[in-house]
Amino acid sequence: MLEEDVLHLAQITVEQLTSKGVMLTTAESCTGGLIAGALTSIAGSSSAVHGGFVTYSNRAKMEMLGVLEETLDNFGAVSKQTACEMAEGAAQNGDTEISVAVTGIAGPGGATHGKPVGLVHFACHYDGKTSHIKREFGDIGREEVREETVRVALTLVLACLDKRTHP
Repeated sequence: MLEEDVLHLAQITVEQLTSKGVMLTTAESCTGGLIAGALTSIAGSSSAVHGGFVTYSNRAKMEMLGVLEETLDNFGAVSKQTACEMAEGAAQNGDTEISVAVTGIAGPGGATHGKPVGLVHFACHYDGKTSHIKREFGDIGREEVREETVRVALTLVLACLDKRTHP
């Protein structure tokens, strides 16, 4: 179950999306749908959340979001490039104004050279621009990495919405 502060952040996100008349699509790998789950736990979220893509495998990222095979081959699934392509594909395929994407290594396994457990790439596509951030949460536990990822993803959506209001 998500922490109370994450649900509060989800409520603020839904309120901001609704007040701006903007619909959101999520593209999730390491969170497996938790971002969409947090948002849709809020009453009235149907006015702000179009839906989401859970793209855990590389094949799903390519088929559902249009992530290029070359991107995955050259940079890997856990990369800035993949996160940005996921966000752009989610906005396009969801036909929404804004999207958020996450791809990372929740652990306990899966780490590779230069990509430790707890590494997550985030991207938000809004108003024709894609923003990216990277976080290294460390090996804090699988559920903790996933929950922190939801927290950061919602904060990123709010930051992207705020940029449009205050250029």
